[in-house]
Amino acid sequence: MSDASLTTAQSGDAEFGDYVALLKPRVMRLVVFTAAIGLIAAPVGVHPVIALASILCIAVGAGASGALNMWWDADIDAVMSRTVKRPIPAGRVTGDEALAVGIVLSVLSVMLLFLFANPLSAGLLAFTIFFYAVIYSMWLKRATPQNIVIGGAAGAFPPMIGWAVATGGITWEPVLMFALIFLWTPPHFWALALFRNDDYQNANVPMLPVIAGTRATRNQILIYSLILAPAAILPAFTAAGGPVYLCVALWLNAKFLFGAHAIWRRDDAAAEADGFRVEKKFFGFSIAYLFLHFVLFLVEAVLHGFGLQLQSWPVLL
Repeated sequence: MSDASLTTAQSGDAEFGDYVALLKPRVMRLVVFTAAIGLIAAPVGVHPVIALASILCIAVGAGASGALNMWWDADIDAVMSRTVKRPIPAGRVTGDEALAVGIVLSVLSVMLLFLFANPLSAGLLAFTIFFYAVIYSMWLKRATPQNIVIGGAAGAFPPMIGWAVATGGITWEPVLMFALIFLWTPPHFWALALFRNDDYQNANVPMLPVIAGTRATRNQILIYSLILAPAAILPAFTAAGGPVYLCVALWLNAKFLFGAHAIWRRDDAAAEADGFRVEKKFFGFSIAYLFLHFVLFLVEAVLHGFGLQLQSWPVLL
């Protein structure tokens, strides 16, 4: 949690962009994208105004989570090279201001989603904010090297929320979208942790490489990638998938497994010798990997909308 030294910004120091930065806009984009895909892929149509308002509420809720995370993690952010320029450690926004932004936006986003959509989607949004801000940020992140594994659930809920906006319920399709993000999160972030290990050591954050070592981390990246691949392919055999999804997903997961295996084969000496080139390449591809899977859901939804789905395509779930 941020201390007094991190709340010394003077009134008027902050600019509008600093408050936008509090909301973690890059993370918000991913949340908005996956939530929108969940809504579009659902078998129930939603009025465009309701859909837009609901996605806006989800975006605001994601921003609220980001502000609460930055408030709580200000002390960590101040000693990590990739976060030291964030608004609170840089002294442009106080911790109290960030906390107020987070709380106000949390309440507004949940209340408005309840009014625009339905109780289930609002409840899921409220739980997501709570999970990220309290369960992950305040507890898991500093308590266990499994922080990313369990905490990844927070980033996996948005497509479920989007689906719930459209249908008022949850079926296998959004559960598998959740599983895709949930299982993708550990290898994605552990690859980052391998080449940012010093940052986490300096901040005393118990990421897996810090606690268990880099060899254990490389092993876990491969294990989770092996579990992820079938989970990522399975949606092809649901109403949200189809042959296009299957063909591209097979290629994406083969490439992902190849990258995970390349990381697993390396040792620290080889990684340091080339500046963690393989780990950085895998981390970059992992972002495209997740994005493209959800693009495939969108493609299949468009094809279904035009009646181009194959009637004989096996739907298993």
